[in-house]
Order: sequence, then structure tokens, then C-alpha cells
Amino acid sequence: MSEKPISPLRQRMLDDMNVRRFTPETQREYIRAVKRLAAYLGRSPDTATPEELRTFQLHLTERGVRPPTVNTTVTALRFFFKVTLDRPETTRRLVFVYEPRKLPRVLSPEEVLRLLEAAVSPKHKAALSVAYGAGLRAMEVVALKTSDIDSKRMMLRVEQGKGRKDRFAMLSPRLLELLRDWWRIARPPVWMFPGRDPIKPMTTRQFNRACHMAAELAGLPKWIAPHTLRHSFATHLLEQNIDIRVIQVLLGHAKLDTTARYTQVATNIIREVMSPLDRLTPLVPKRTDAPPA
Repeated sequence: MSEKPISPLRQRMLDDMNVRRFTPETQREYIRAVKRLAAYLGRSPDTATPEELRTFQLHLTERGVRPPTVNTTVTALRFFFKVTLDRPETTRRLVFVYEPRKLPRVLSPEEVLRLLEAAVSPKHKAALSVAYGAGLRAMEVVALKTSDIDSKRMMLRVEQGKGRKDRFAMLSPRLLELLRDWWRIARPPVWMFPGRDPIKPMTTRQFNRACHMAAELAGLPKWIAPHTLRHSFATHLLEQNIDIRVIQVLLGHAKLDTTARYTQVATNIIREVMSPLDRLTPLVPKRTDAPPA
């Protein structure tokens, strides 16, 4: 069966994103946001009024949509109306939602092992192992190519990661072994983790589902996602006394402050710090039986 033809409006938006070199994941999120608006309106999204956009955001809030998703939707709609439709005034009532900064939730090494062993296939096990063993983001894991595996230098090449930056990530001997096991099974020609269509990579949504499935089989909490493995990678390195600046480079963080938040969840470090109370010289207790002067 032939694929459903793309509407001229969607094609124009895709062209606008391609000319700005948006990543495929960003393009999918933006298109998804516009489709949600169209479903809410029941008609073409380019007919929306400022008041309808305001009520659409209110609708998302009332449905309990999380702030990151709301903010992504606002960004996507601003792009759609400003760039694609040249009607920037239409989005004047859309507002970004404050996101409380929460501490990252991490797994213990034992829980990570349970998760990896519960993966339903060698491909999923290898992909999840990359997220934990190299600290890659989900979008970076699925974008890995077989040519990105540098076994001589023991590095993974990450092309166009967050911020459209290339970098190298660590490749441990155990991770290399897992990747080789998977390669021997599937012999992927281009993408290390192909999707349902072998000529395309696995999507981040498919990767998320694989992670949730493994967590469920391992009896682990539902909040676990691929990014949890990245958080755990950074926290466990910090607990091994690896310099925080090295961890910053491995994670591809632009600012050290972003990496420093893992010090708040590195429990080994917190436990090993001696309280200033324990450093006080014990006071000699006063004698209560001493005769009066």
C-alpha cells in the first residue's frame, strides 16, 4: 500500500525545518504538536485563532500534560505560525510553563543489572547498555551507526548530539562485547539499532517502550526511562571519584552546573562526608558531685 500523501501545509513546515537543519526527532515532535492542535480544533491547524490557541493550552493543562511537553508544544506552534504561516501574532497568548527543577532519579548498580538482564532481545539489551555504559541520550543511542564504533581507540562517535555537537563517548570492553554479539546476530549494515524498517534507525519511542518493558519484567518502578540510565551512569561515575569535569565531557554538557547536580544524588559521597559535629573535641562533662566552693 502506498503511504498517505503529505499535505502541502505539512510539506511546507517540513521544508522550513529542514532548511534550518532540525534533527529528525525535533521534526517529529513539532509535527506531532501541530497534529494535536488539528485534532483539538477538528479542522486545519492554520485556521486557529489566538483565543483558540489559548484554550488549547488550557486543555493540555487540564488533561495533566507535563510542563516539558507543554513547552515543546508552545515552541512548535510558535515555529509553525511564525515561520511556516508568517503569522507570529497568532501565538501571542501561548506561554511557557515553569518547570520545577527536580533531582534526577537514579538506579543502584544492582537495579541496572536487573534491567539489562530483563531486556527481551539482544538488540534491546545492547541499546540499553549503551545508554548506561556510555551515558548517551536516547536520541544519541538510536542514531548510532556501525561506523561509529571505534574498537581500536575504544570510543563511540556521537554525531550531532544535543546542541548539534559531535563528541566522543567511552566504549568499555564489556559494552564492546555486547555490541559485537548483537552485530553477529543481525549484521546491521548502517544503523547499529535498526527499526521496523531496516533502512531506518529505531525511533526514540520504540527505545522508550523497550526500556519500560524491561523495567516491568524486572519488577522495577514505572518511572524508569532511557534517560534514567544516563543519570545513573553519571552518578555512579561520581561515586567512583571520577573528576566531575571528566564526567561533564563524557555527558556532552556545555555547563559544569548541569553536571554538578549529580553530586546531590551521589549517596556514597554524601555518606562519606564527615559532619562538622563529629569533628568537635568531646567536651569534658561537668562534675555534679563536686563540693561547693
